[in-house]
Amino acid sequence: MPKLPRMTAKKLLRVLLKAGFYLHHQTGSHANLRHAEKVHLHVVIPQHGGDLAPKTLKSILYQAEITVEELVTLLRK
Repeated sequence: MPKLPRMTAKKLLRVLLKAGFYLHHQTGSHANLRHAEKVHLHVVIPQHGGDLAPKTLKSILYQAEITVEELVTLLRK
């Protein structure tokens, strides 16, 4: 299992857009994403400065039903 990478919210947003999510709306500094095919998926990304905390990133990946391996693969694309 690969190590969880450190990343900014902007980079995570680009990765999730590649994974089939779309920007539903944005409220303040929080981007709300939905998945095009899996309509039950709803993810909120806080867009504050700096890297996301590891626990926050892990929670977002859990909500998006994406594993760390899939995240690393999407980062390489």
